[in-house]
Amino acid sequence: MAGGVRKVSAASARAHTRRARQRSSFKLPSGIFAKILVVLFAGIAAWAYRVIQPPPPKICGSPDGPLVTAPRIKLRDGRYLAYKEHGVPRDVAKYKIVYVHGFDSCRHDAVVANTLSPEIVEDLGIYIVSFDRPGYGESDPNPKRTVKSMALDIEELADQLELGSKFYVIGFSMGGQVIWSCLKYIPHRLAGATLLAPVINYWWPGFPANLSKEAYYEQLPRDQWTLRVGHYAPWLTYWWNTQKWFPASSVIAHSTDVLSHHDIELLPKLLVRRDYMAQVRQQGEYESLHRDIIVGFGKWEFDPMDLENPFPNNEGSVHIWHGNEDAMVPVAPQRYIAQRLPWIHYHELPGVGHMFPHADGICDSVIKAVLIGDK
Repeated sequence: MAGGVRKVSAASARAHTRRARQRSSFKLPSGIFAKILVVLFAGIAAWAYRVIQPPPPKICGSPDGPLVTAPRIKLRDGRYLAYKEHGVPRDVAKYKIVYVHGFDSCRHDAVVANTLSPEIVEDLGIYIVSFDRPGYGESDPNPKRTVKSMALDIEELADQLELGSKFYVIGFSMGGQVIWSCLKYIPHRLAGATLLAPVINYWWPGFPANLSKEAYYEQLPRDQWTLRVGHYAPWLTYWWNTQKWFPASSVIAHSTDVLSHHDIELLPKLLVRRDYMAQVRQQGEYESLHRDIIVGFGKWEFDPMDLENPFPNNEGSVHIWHGNEDAMVPVAPQRYIAQRLPWIHYHELPGVGHMFPHADGICDSVIKAVLIGDK
């Protein structure tokens, strides 16, 4: 028995040795394993790169792009800017205004021109030109767009249309934010400026930290994240606003969650937008909507609260109009800006939200205050 056990044990030992040798024969050399890891990492990186890269824009007038239907000017850098004229003919106009549209809009969304009383237009001799901001509608995208470039585009538009040495600028929402760049870079060209519910940048250094933080967290969490990505990781903006795992911008999604009660009452007035809404994003969302987020909420070259009065001799005026129930752009930062810049005429409207310019009579009041209120 003892010998039998020894024989079995010896046989088991030999079998175990053979299995060990077989297992060892399947081990990969460390060099090959490292190469597999590199290939795997490269594959993941390539996939991630494709996911975060936006598709090229569909340029208007290109073989595969949308048709050009609007009059356009050619800018110095070769881009085209589409525009639309309203009011009296520009050669007889007494007042000439450049209107800047908001987020997810186009030249047709010139709310001042669209709602202004015909009597006021004729009596005062008002001419308004609205334009598609870069990447929107039929204006070429500007991959190099900055806060400053927007002001220079406006100046060049005014020069090519021969609006004269001075003209007025009015901007709504994201277009209102653009007016700050006009006050910084082309103040010598302005006869007056108006900001309607202007979007603010929560990272402007002139804001007290507690104020900007409180205003920032008044937004929906999904919008907080959209702006956070646009500011800190702009290269992820396209991916964040197109991925399906988390809700992105409520404004891009046309959610009514960001509208006040007054805004919802005004929605029927915006139904006309259905006739041209397809034009707004027709060149792609990245160079229009996403570029707006990156530029508007990125790091600015200046702080609006450091601006000086462009009209020290009262030869013109600057106005901000804002609703105290604006759920998109909190009112507290506007109040602070008005305190820091006492030369701004601040108009706070009670009981209204972000879309107040669409209400009956509002734009008549705005135009009268801007053009003749101080004369």
